Amino acid sequence: MNLIIHPIPPVCSRNPETPPRVLILGSFPSVKSRETSFFYGHPQNRFWRVLAAVLNVPVPQTVPEKITMLEGHGIALWDVIASCTVTGSADSSIRDVTPTDLSSVLSGGTIRAVFTNGGTASRMYETYQAPATKISAIPLPSTSPANAAWSIDRLTEAWSVIRNYL
Repeated sequence: MNLIIHPIPPVCSRNPETPPRVLILGSFPSVKSRETSFFYGHPQNRFWRVLAAVLNVPVPQTVPEKITMLEGHGIALWDVIASCTVTGSADSSIRDVTPTDLSSVLSGGTIRAVFTNGGTASRMYETYQAPATKISAIPLPSTSPANAAWSIDRLTEAWSVIRNYL
């Protein structure tokens, strides 16, 4: 396994009219996301469908549409891991973790809540970032296709808590 450095910068609006109020953190980009150079790039990942349903907007198709949806609704997006060794896209294989420095995203002081997408992101955040940020994250069920026990409707219901912070 080789060390892989996170290739995708955070999405975080600097527009004072739509400051980020919510930060959603995943674990580390999948192989497909690294190939597409954007978050949740695997077509079977349900992140974009779930978030669009929560926001009651059409599902974005392109990276610019995804960024516009996030920033237009005050949502910042990033991951908890800056680099690691990983086999394929399996969170269970992640080792040698270096966490991301969330200070650039949190520095504006507008974030009202931090959410984690899945168990690995939640555990990594609590281990590496929470002691520094002093912010407790709200764990959400993973939108990964590997989390097949959760339907789109069930995920959307769980993820709807985000609305309370926008």
